Amino acid sequence: MAIQTSTRRMSTEDALALWRQYQRTGDAALRDRLVLTFAPLVKYIVYRKVREMPARCEVEDFISCGLEALIRSIDRYDPSKGATLEQYAWTRIHGAVLDELRRQDWAPRSVRRWERDIDKATEEFTALHRRHPTREELAAALGCASTELRRRQEEIGRSDLTSLNTLVLSDDQTTIERLDTIASDDERLDPEHATATDSAKTRFRAAFADLSKREREIAVLLYVKNMTLAEIGEVMGVSESRVCQIHTQMKKKLREVLSPDEEILRLVA
Repeated sequence: MAIQTSTRRMSTEDALALWRQYQRTGDAALRDRLVLTFAPLVKYIVYRKVREMPARCEVEDFISCGLEALIRSIDRYDPSKGATLEQYAWTRIHGAVLDELRRQDWAPRSVRRWERDIDKATEEFTALHRRHPTREELAAALGCASTELRRRQEEIGRSDLTSLNTLVLSDDQTTIERLDTIASDDERLDPEHATATDSAKTRFRAAFADLSKREREIAVLLYVKNMTLAEIGEVMGVSESRVCQIHTQMKKKLREVLSPDEEILRLVA
């Protein structure tokens, strides 16, 4: 659902006057004017929360949810409670987006907890040793076996990759492969090809899980949420050039890890 917005910011007094007129007349056109006026709130709130959304989630779903909350807030607003219409709408939209986020995030809490622990241990090791830890070193820092760490990273990778439909590995960003449809016609493939395809996807998920949290976030925001580098920079609190740098670094890592594997590069590059 595309958001159309008003070109002029309405004052608190004008918004209240328009709302009172809508309450008196019930004219839907007046409510639509209020929706257009406050629609930027929806986009702002959704884009501030987009980093927390599961990869499979579509930003448009959250925008639609936010717009519905905005309309309800206009209908239910009570100025006698002291809040302005904008303040009340903000609260309702934010709450609706959070509810939808919780509803759609099917990843178990244990997966998210492991993700936080792994990221924290990685950051601490890197700060101390000025290099990225090996899996064995990271496992030692976490107090678990390397096999356990690998399993947890694969769980995190599956969670982030559920709807990661467009991860670009080519430098010109024109070669896009839909990872979730690589083997969509398995019934028509010979068993050997199907097995190789499944194995390739598994290896890609493992490589993706080894990326830093920030690199995975940028991949999802850029290729799943379809945000621009500038928008991602605003959401993450860094410059557009920094986002570009991290993105380039992410692609380089994946190519280095997957370069010996002609099958997977053919499928995802």
